[in-house]
Amino acid sequence: MLFEIDTQNTTSFISYWIYETSIKSSIKSSIKSSIKCGPVDQGKIATLAVGLTFKQLHQNGRGLGFNSRPVHMIYFTKLHGNGNDFIIIDEYHSRIVPDNLKPDFARQYCDRKFGIGSDGVLFISRSDVAELKMRLFQPDGSQAEMCGNGIRCLVKYALDKDYISFGNTSVETQAGIMPVDATDHKDNVSVKVNMGKPRFNRKDIPAKGEGEFINESLEGMLVSAVNIGVPHAVVFTDDLEMLDINTIAPPIRHHSIFLEGANVNFVCPDAKGNLDIRTFERGVEAETLSCGTGSVASAVIAHHLGLTGSNVVINTLGGVLTISLVDEYAYMEGTAATVFSGTIP
Repeated sequence: MLFEIDTQNTTSFISYWIYETSIKSSIKSSIKSSIKCGPVDQGKIATLAVGLTFKQLHQNGRGLGFNSRPVHMIYFTKLHGNGNDFIIIDEYHSRIVPDNLKPDFARQYCDRKFGIGSDGVLFISRSDVAELKMRLFQPDGSQAEMCGNGIRCLVKYALDKDYISFGNTSVETQAGIMPVDATDHKDNVSVKVNMGKPRFNRKDIPAKGEGEFINESLEGMLVSAVNIGVPHAVVFTDDLEMLDINTIAPPIRHHSIFLEGANVNFVCPDAKGNLDIRTFERGVEAETLSCGTGSVASAVIAHHLGLTGSNVVINTLGGVLTISLVDEYAYMEGTAATVFSGTIP
């Protein structure tokens, strides 16, 4: 929240919003560092505000000698790519959520019972090196380097807001700049993303050891791994339906061989050379309906092992993605859709 505080003819702004569930020990330093005051004593304001929750600060503002009132709410839009859903916070014109609060924001509002509910929060902003910038914070508060379904949702949102036009564009992510091609197919927006070069070397995954990570025995399964902006483990199986993924995936996801952990994909090739997959996502710490980078990783490993061709249809629980491998690059294509918009008071 942005609060306006008038005292002794000086207008000061606490450029900070505080949830009711904020960690109280962090409030003092956060408010103190965010206040921009003239002659008003920053330390005095910070001291008065310590221990006050959002409601208390609003209700008790006058009692502290301030005329306080909220001056805006946080607007959000929820989108999904094949059921992989995201909350988008628009910071294209100005910062809405301070960077040090973004992890807590994601933890609170990704919760499907006490928040809005999503697989992550996407922050869209301007970029100095691309058309758009994307940052993704996950339900556990961690920041992911990249997300294939997320980038399609971000592009769809940017198109709707006229930040970009159909055709070629680019998105800056923590994993680098992603070239994107967006096309309008009747009522659907199709987004094709150049996911870059898959990295097989263990040091790039990153994983312990040297060389490629192919058919390594882990937790009683043969596991291969690759980095597609984020690390992915791939396990081939003959039966996806009977797998208890939320039980068998975590030991691989947290295995010490993966220096930063890994997403875990269970893959079943069909007779046509296409792939059915289910993914347990790092950061979400559960199975999701679809994972874009997981779909690319599964296609790349399958192709690397000679199980598929260079064009692969991926069937996720939430829908279909098309993966194409051209020269040394991997491309992912799929749709994105808006679910609803709202405000956080």
